[in-house]
Amino acid sequence: MYLRYFEGIDTLLNIPIHAHTNTHVQLMRLRGIHDGAEAIRPGAAASSLKTICLKELVNGQSFEPLVVGAKNLKSLKIIHCLGDWDRILQLLGNQDRYRKENLYVNNNESNGNSNPLMEIHLERLQVSDIGLSAISKCTKIENLHIPDCSNYGLVCIAEHCKLLKKLHVDGWRTNRIGDEGLAAVAKHCLNLEELVLVGVNATYLSLEAIASNCSKLERLALCGSGTIGNTEIAYFAAKCKALKKLCIKGCPISDIAIEALGSGCPSLMKIKLRKCRGVSCEAGEWLRDQRESLVINMDACEVDGGFEASVSNGGILEVGLDYLQVVGQVTGGDASTSSNGRLALLRSKFGVFANRNLVACTFRRWSNGDDSFSSNL
Repeated sequence: MYLRYFEGIDTLLNIPIHAHTNTHVQLMRLRGIHDGAEAIRPGAAASSLKTICLKELVNGQSFEPLVVGAKNLKSLKIIHCLGDWDRILQLLGNQDRYRKENLYVNNNESNGNSNPLMEIHLERLQVSDIGLSAISKCTKIENLHIPDCSNYGLVCIAEHCKLLKKLHVDGWRTNRIGDEGLAAVAKHCLNLEELVLVGVNATYLSLEAIASNCSKLERLALCGSGTIGNTEIAYFAAKCKALKKLCIKGCPISDIAIEALGSGCPSLMKIKLRKCRGVSCEAGEWLRDQRESLVINMDACEVDGGFEASVSNGGILEVGLDYLQVVGQVTGGDASTSSNGRLALLRSKFGVFANRNLVACTFRRWSNGDDSFSSNL
């Protein structure tokens, strides 16, 4: 069930949101729900609800009983809702803990019937380390998207949610996340397949550990960090054998990092570079020549050498899994052997272009426009 631009709690109570057949509920931009309004409860849907999404609500806490009362909830998304959400997360975490304790006492009941929460997506939300500590009690989570927190909150999650496969950390507000929190992720979250770090002050001290320990990592996005440079990218290039998709935005890397990627990450299929001013278009051409099957999308070529591009102009929030959608590819072509000037430049940078023609590149829109890290974000 999907409700949008709805006004009035009385009308909402008359909608069959509580029907026992409802498995998915999405509530967006509902108006007329104020403090003291009657709480929305799951009713007959308590056992059938699997997915709840609350988006852009002024008083979303009115739906606390709906969230906590959904006994078999698999996925919870709370996006851009006002107010403090620590209390709801605490209730949710305690509920999951009590469920596991009951299963332990009643060992005749199969663990398969516990219906643990598998996904929590919190975005542009007021959540403190108290709420994140509560989330850590939901130990079966595989997909987690969290807003700004501190090292303490991230360590709590890493130590208890060891089944994590997808982790998105948005540290833009206060930049309180650094090597300590990410080192815990590297130590405990060995099943990680997808990692997105936005505005996180990480260095080689923690990123080397992630590259070494998280051998299943296939998708990586590093965005808006002033501490992630050539050294950090070199570690990923050398050790991430399974990495298939890489996005780097607003990080102080240069052509040296591109050279490392040319010989590393043997499984790499797609790479996207944005606002990395130290990376030249020539480096992109060189990488394309080294890895002919690699799909490359970089804005350095948009204003240099007459290259064509089709690029999204969205903000840094695109870095959420949708942002990592690859929208362009590099295709090879023949270049004139008279382009000695640019060829000499590349030779001076990399020393590997002897007796080889320069590859001309043209950016085209990727035929599969919905190809992204995750189709549901």
